[in-house]
Amino acid sequence: MTPAKHSQNWLPGIFNDFFGNEWIAKSNSSAPAVNIIENDKEYEVEIAAPGLTKDDFSVRIDDNDHLIITVENKKENEEKDKKGKFLRREFSYSQFRQTLVLPENINKDGIEAKQENGILSVTIPKKALPESKEPKQIPVK
Repeated sequence: MTPAKHSQNWLPGIFNDFFGNEWIAKSNSSAPAVNIIENDKEYEVEIAAPGLTKDDFSVRIDDNDHLIITVENKKENEEKDKKGKFLRREFSYSQFRQTLVLPENINKDGIEAKQENGILSVTIPKKALPESKEPKQIPVK
């Protein structure tokens, strides 16, 4: 399972080849930390999201078998005096979207997401692998 990187630049410049890598995601200080864990039975995607609720998240699979996780948070803080005039009014909006390319060996119907203790966890179960058969030797006549 790999994060999908969509480049806005259709032709990376010659300087990017020497001084940077267009194909590797750059660090973004406003993006939450994402962990991807694999074991024998499943993949687990964890996104750090302290202070958010389950209503702030959207988890879906698109037509290309990409897992798309969207976090959207809107806040409005108001402080009024007794006459109803604003002393201070602050709006806050943040959005984050992570797209992951899903491998073929997963059970799409078994994917579950939960938000607990400031972490969104998406569990992606693997399909059971078919039992490998012993190779059959065919005699040459």
